[in-house]
Amino acid sequence: MKTASRLNNIGEYYFSKKLREIEELNKQNKNIINLGIGSPDLAPHESVIEVLKQEAQKQNTHAYQSYKGSPVLREAIASWYEKKYGVLLNPITEILPLIGSKEGIMHICMTYFEAGDDVLIPNPGYPTYASAVKLSGANPLCYNLLASNNYYPNFDELEQLVQNASNNVKAIFCNYPHMPTGTNGNQDVFENLVSFAKKHHLLIIHDNPYSFILNDNPTSILKIEGALEVAIELNSLSKSHNMAGWRVGMMCASEDKINDILKFKSNMDSGMFLPVQLAAAKALNVEDDWQAAINLEYKQRRNIVFDLLDLLPCSYDKNQVGMFVWATVNTKDSLTQHELGNGGDLSDTILYNANVFITPGGIFGSNGNDCIRISLCSKQEQLLKSVEKIKNITHLF
Repeated sequence: MKTASRLNNIGEYYFSKKLREIEELNKQNKNIINLGIGSPDLAPHESVIEVLKQEAQKQNTHAYQSYKGSPVLREAIASWYEKKYGVLLNPITEILPLIGSKEGIMHICMTYFEAGDDVLIPNPGYPTYASAVKLSGANPLCYNLLASNNYYPNFDELEQLVQNASNNVKAIFCNYPHMPTGTNGNQDVFENLVSFAKKHHLLIIHDNPYSFILNDNPTSILKIEGALEVAIELNSLSKSHNMAGWRVGMMCASEDKINDILKFKSNMDSGMFLPVQLAAAKALNVEDDWQAAINLEYKQRRNIVFDLLDLLPCSYDKNQVGMFVWATVNTKDSLTQHELGNGGDLSDTILYNANVFITPGGIFGSNGNDCIRISLCSKQEQLLKSVEKIKNITHLF
């Protein structure tokens, strides 16, 4: 049986393949320390788990749920957006709970894109953006995010891309705080994005799951006047509330866009388990002290990662936010032979000689080929062990 042609240009997700390799290395007693994946190792607030337990024990919470999500969760999302971002949303018409924000990326692509469309994708950026665009039949058109421009879009380049595109440019993906580089968004960038989208009749898809990790200035593109006319924002409890495996996300958009996407989503699932929704609503109301404690832990971990990076031929910005640390590899000695450039070579050198896995930046696009990314989702003990292991191989760099 042949696979559908839509999969011809879709490869297996990098981490899926790499985790299998790490599993094989561990069978050889390598005991790999994985500093690659951003899956929070800390638990949600205890009250969130308690709500899940209580609601799951009730007899009336196990049926199919509304495709639009529980009113309790939608109200909680609206209140959270108002409190944290200063954005007013109608919980009935402008919020759509998701089974993880990753599914929202796919829903948007399948709702709006088709063969003959181009979609602007950041390089570097989350690989799922390009994959979802390809699965919809459309063509991902990369725009550059460069350190020289603080990883913000170059709007002159974007203008040229739209003017020179052979297809109809339909939308632009963006993501601030940016993954993988940790660059925070700001009002000027968001205002320029909204103006650019209005000028060219584009849809903005803003992916915003990292606002509250080591970030004193969380913001939303929807705070920009007129943004709701052209933008959809995706958000998630995976990182901010340590609920990655719970699969709770949200889409915030105008009523017409929510209704468009429901046409696709309602054919793909049958709603989210109600106790999970009610627990998520509780999570959105936990006290600020809990979030502050989580960030203190991440800050301590990040300081250890800075110490680790100081052992490597790398430079990095201490002002980046989010749950990763992005660094540029400075050495150029014959490393360009690696498929993922200098970052790929350094990552493999560390993996096979120190038994520590660090993500090569090239998996996020060619502009990441000379970079690496380290996750903060490992306990301090593991990070300190990684530092000691890498100290033993510094002669290789």
